[in-house]
Amino acid sequence: MRLLCSTTLSVLLAICLGSTSCRQDTSSTTSAATQTVPQLEVATVKSQKLSTTERLPAELVPYESVDLYAKETGFVRSIRVDRGSKVTEGELIAELEAPELVAQRAQANAAFQSAESQLAAGQAKLAADQATYQHMSAAAKVPGVVAANDLEIAQRTAQADQANVAALEKTAQAAHESLRSVTQLESYLNITAPFDGQVTTRYVHPGALVGPAGGSAAMTPIVQIQTLTRHRMVVPVPEYNVAGIPEGTEVSFTVPSYPGRVFHAPIARISRAVDIKTRTMPVELDVRDPHAELDPGTFCEVSWPVRRAYSTLFVPASAVANDLERAFVIRVSNNRVEWVEVKTGAKSGNLIEVFGDLKEGDGVAVRGTDQLRPGTSVTPRFVPSS
Repeated sequence: MRLLCSTTLSVLLAICLGSTSCRQDTSSTTSAATQTVPQLEVATVKSQKLSTTERLPAELVPYESVDLYAKETGFVRSIRVDRGSKVTEGELIAELEAPELVAQRAQANAAFQSAESQLAAGQAKLAADQATYQHMSAAAKVPGVVAANDLEIAQRTAQADQANVAALEKTAQAAHESLRSVTQLESYLNITAPFDGQVTTRYVHPGALVGPAGGSAAMTPIVQIQTLTRHRMVVPVPEYNVAGIPEGTEVSFTVPSYPGRVFHAPIARISRAVDIKTRTMPVELDVRDPHAELDPGTFCEVSWPVRRAYSTLFVPASAVANDLERAFVIRVSNNRVEWVEVKTGAKSGNLIEVFGDLKEGDGVAVRGTDQLRPGTSVTPRFVPSS
């Protein structure tokens, strides 16, 4: 009897142990199956026209900027401006002195006066000889009063005087042009402002030798002048963001010196040439600054409008992964993973433009990672694209 109870107890214990083991094995198998087919958040590829803005760096430069050189070599007699001086067009900036030009003008003036005197004498002689010829011609009408030979001599004298006066007139005109040329050169000794602006740099002081920029010796400029109330904002725009934005489009920008303030300016000039080193295209904004608040040389941040006239594909920005060789998204097709190589474009909110072997409606993993290898089975769980 004791033996039977012991045997029965052993059998019951074995059954219980076996049942527990079966339950554990079944649970392990179910858990393993669940782990081998993970759930994956998937978003749908969208097709839409891009309309967004990108923050681009830009530089503010003067609308006009010039280094003033002397047209003629000379010494600075006086200079009336300094760094920061505001000037108007035509205002006298500096006076130069060049003794050789003074001597040339005196010589040219003397030559002109001499030519004028000779012309006056020639004209007087011509008038007298013409009067003599006319009197003799009138007297010759009475036979025997004037010899024919004398009348011919008077006529030829008057003709010679006319030729001499014509030559003297040319000489006087040449002397006048020479004097005017030297006088013009002497006027270049007064350096004036070519436009309204401000002196940003003063290079020389009285007594300095200055001259033309392209002369035989390297000459120093006198001052630099820049415009105050009008600027050019140069924006290096990536080549894929230039299309679709016409000239005249209003663009907003900010500058560090006025935090929280937004300025506006139209697109004025598009170079239509891409810099092969940076793959950007310089675009200029025409910045009007009537109160001279902005300073040339300032770096700015521009809200550049990005538009597409046609629809392109968008995925969540987090869907794009990179394995150091290529950018790709993880497309889920028939509950299996595949990598699709893409190129990215502009961002629009939480979405990013992609170009590759995709189409509208494809499902891609919301979070791209190179740890999810192609061919892996997944259970997609679609979430809305934001």
